[in-house]
Amino acid sequence: MAKLSPNSTEEKWYDKSPLDLANYFEDHGVKWVHFVDLDGAQKEKLVNYHVLEIIANYTNLKINYSGGIRTDGDIQTALDCGAKTITAASVAATSPDTFMTWMITYGAGKLILGIDQKEGFITTRGWRNQTAFPYLEKIEYYSDRGIQFVKVTDVARDGLLEGPNFKMYEEVRNKFPEIQLVASGGVRSVEDVRKLNDLGLFAVIMARSLYEDRIHIKDLKEFLD
Repeated sequence: MAKLSPNSTEEKWYDKSPLDLANYFEDHGVKWVHFVDLDGAQKEKLVNYHVLEIIANYTNLKINYSGGIRTDGDIQTALDCGAKTITAASVAATSPDTFMTWMITYGAGKLILGIDQKEGFITTRGWRNQTAFPYLEKIEYYSDRGIQFVKVTDVARDGLLEGPNFKMYEEVRNKFPEIQLVASGGVRSVEDVRKLNDLGLFAVIMARSLYEDRIHIKDLKEFLD
C-alpha cells in the first residue's frame, strides 16, 4: 500500500503480497529493502512485525524496518523478527533523550534517523502532525552527536511521482557531508536515481515507481551492490 498524498487519506493498494515482492526484488539483485509498517505508524505501535518475520525467514534480504517504533521493546521485537536496521522518526523528533539512549544501546550503525519534513518543518506520527521543529536543526542536533545514517523525506512529494526534492538533498549533503544520506519520496525514473547518486547520496528508496513498472530493476543494475 502506498500513500498518494500527505494532505489526504487517499491510499493506493497493490495486489501483490509483501513476500512475493521481496522474492522478486531478491531474484533481481536487490539486497536491501525498506519495510514501512503503515498500520504501526498510525497506531503508534508495531503491528506488521509478523510480515517482517516472514520476509526475513524466507529471503536473504537485509531489511530496514520503520513505523510504530516507540519503545526499546519495539526495537528489540523488530530485530528479533529479522530487521537488520531500524528507522525512527517521531521519537527522534519529540523525545531526543530516548533516541540518544537507543543510539548508545544499539549502536549508530543499527539506527537510522528518519526526517520527514514539510515546508521546512518536521512532521510526526505518520505525517499527521506538523511540528515547529526546523528539520535542518534536527539533523544538526543528531549529526553533532554522531548519527551516521539519515533518511530525509519531503512528504509533499512522496508517492506522487513528481520527482525528488533535489534542492533539499543538495542542501543537506553540503551542510552535513559526514552523514550517509538516504533519499525517499518522488522518484519517478532511472534518471532521478542517477542524479541523486551524482549528488553523493548513500541510498535511494522507491516504491510506487517500481510497483507500477515505471522503473524496472534491470535498469538499476549499476546502482545495486
